[in-house]
Amino acid sequence: TILNNFYQTSSFFPMPVVLVSTVAESGQTNLGPYSLCFPLKIAGDGRRAMVLVSRADSNTAENIRRTGVCAINFIPDKKKYMKNCVELGFPGETTEEKMENSIFTLIPSQRTEEERKPETKYPEIVDESFQVFECSVDPAEPPIVDEEVGECRMVLLVDKIVMKKKWKKALFKGKGFPRVPIDFGFRNNANFWFSKHSKPYKVPIPESKAVDISSVRYAVERCDPEIEWTDEACEKIVKVPRVFMTTVIRGVNEKAKEKGIEKITADFMDEVRDKRSREK
Repeated sequence: TILNNFYQTSSFFPMPVVLVSTVAESGQTNLGPYSLCFPLKIAGDGRRAMVLVSRADSNTAENIRRTGVCAINFIPDKKKYMKNCVELGFPGETTEEKMENSIFTLIPSQRTEEERKPETKYPEIVDESFQVFECSVDPAEPPIVDEEVGECRMVLLVDKIVMKKKWKKALFKGKGFPRVPIDFGFRNNANFWFSKHSKPYKVPIPESKAVDISSVRYAVERCDPEIEWTDEACEKIVKVPRVFMTTVIRGVNEKAKEKGIEKITADFMDEVRDKRSREK
């Protein structure tokens, strides 16, 4: 039998643990812990978005529907943080009541003046987070409230990603990752269950899955014959899956044209990669 809340009552489903910060009617920042929060739109300008599923009458859902903004705070895996998340998630409390029990440090939104809308108050973010997505409701897909089950589904555009230097460096180097919590949900009518974090490990892409330089060069010439790539530059993307190859090449070519460059070198590829890392 498949029960309601099937992902935790009728199956094992690993989920993230995030704190969604919103602005209450009083102007105070509200923190709500969530696990049903996942990437929804992953590519294209203005199309990077998360989906958040919440009780329709939760503080978080009501605040997002009223203000149109929120922040998704990714906190590291510490037992005291998970314990406080369970406390903050207890339904029925006002923002003032629940925030008295918060152990998290709040700091101002990191949006610049140019990134802010007039008359909009943005929620504070959690300083302990290893990364924060500052979001706004997708105007093309307003929140959907299912009155029958009391559920609200929200599409949230990722306007800005805030990440501390330590984790930016780890993301760029591909090692030294943060301790990311995993939630298995509410069980036994008494407890929330979380996995014990262990050190991440890597699995190299098999050589048989990588393309050779000739395949990259063929793709390069088909994309834009006016832009030349050196063999060393082509080698930089031999492990990019074929389905993404054209997108990567076009992106690099656009960067080259912006700078008036007609020949892509390995150094330019490194420059593009470094710039992308700094922008995260």
